[in-house]
Amino acid sequence: MIISTDTTHLILLGLLLAMFIIQAWYWLGYYRRTVFAKTPAPSSGTHLPPLSVVICARNEAENLSRFLPDVLKQDYPAFEVVVVNDCSEDNSFDVLGDLMKQYPHLKVSMIQKDPGFTHTKKLAMLIGIKAAKNDLLVFTDADCRPVSPQWLRHVASAAAGEKTDIVIGYGAYGEKKGLLNSYIRYETMFIAMQYFGMAMAGIPYMGVGRNMAYRRTFFFAKGGFGPHNHIMSGDDDLFVNRTATSENCGLMLARDSFTLSVASETVREWIKQKKRHLTAAVHYKSRDKFRLFLEPFSRVSWYGLLIAMLVMMVSWPVVLFLALSRLVMRAVILIKAATVFNERHLWFISLIFDIFAPFLTAFIYLTNRRKGKGRQTWK
Repeated sequence: MIISTDTTHLILLGLLLAMFIIQAWYWLGYYRRTVFAKTPAPSSGTHLPPLSVVICARNEAENLSRFLPDVLKQDYPAFEVVVVNDCSEDNSFDVLGDLMKQYPHLKVSMIQKDPGFTHTKKLAMLIGIKAAKNDLLVFTDADCRPVSPQWLRHVASAAAGEKTDIVIGYGAYGEKKGLLNSYIRYETMFIAMQYFGMAMAGIPYMGVGRNMAYRRTFFFAKGGFGPHNHIMSGDDDLFVNRTATSENCGLMLARDSFTLSVASETVREWIKQKKRHLTAAVHYKSRDKFRLFLEPFSRVSWYGLLIAMLVMMVSWPVVLFLALSRLVMRAVILIKAATVFNERHLWFISLIFDIFAPFLTAFIYLTNRRKGKGRQTWK
């Protein structure tokens, strides 16, 4: 059977239109929601629920010295900070000891190193959760700092709902020169547009351990980390994926509610981190994996079909209209989103990242699967 050139170009045009519709569905149905999100003021006054900040640290002496004081100095009436010093071999013990003398609301739990026993970060988190005395637990990392002294007030505001058990925030990365840093910040912002947008649409699927909160009673009522306890990563996103609903999830999108982390400085370090995150993603609910697969698949298909149509030089007015429509839609939403997430100078270079990101993620994912599980540690 011979298919005519006219039939071929009509099939390709139909597929191009289908990919455009899928892309528009994501950008207009999910990602734009972050642009128009309401950012309530932080809770004020002194009648605020007491809370506990839990931080797990392994060989983080320098970061604890730099960033932990910003957590300890939060403008909040009643809170404690619980640091789990997990098998550290640097001078974390001394750093934490000095800070405990200055800040009486700092508590430290220790895990001693055992050469015959390796464990995931979830064990350290569980120890921190059990050591915490308050029901509302806030989580961040040792290499993070809140961008504002009002951070915990924003957490309390987001958690104020009667049914709210989980609070999802944004964990940004510090801006530095270089293409790698720009890509890390772009990818972090884009992923945040996904998980915030989907949560606003009533289908929350993940959060980031650099900036999130949940209730202690809720954690234990849901069986803790449950079936994912043995997985090296996923202490944050897998717990949210398993337990979050359209009703029990609060969001923080005010700029003062963000945390700021140190981005990987080498490609090798970033790939290692990316592989750890992708290892957790395979355990998401099937519906969430499908949604996360469909967007990059439609994006790659869109560019492939667009190139084919331009080479054939057929229906070019329609093709040009679709191409410009997606470009404008994407640029407008990204420019506004960059303002919301306080990520400067990203929207323009993201035109390049938009093309290569799915291929890069797929390559890292496939190489990670081929090498197998191996021996891993959380830090």
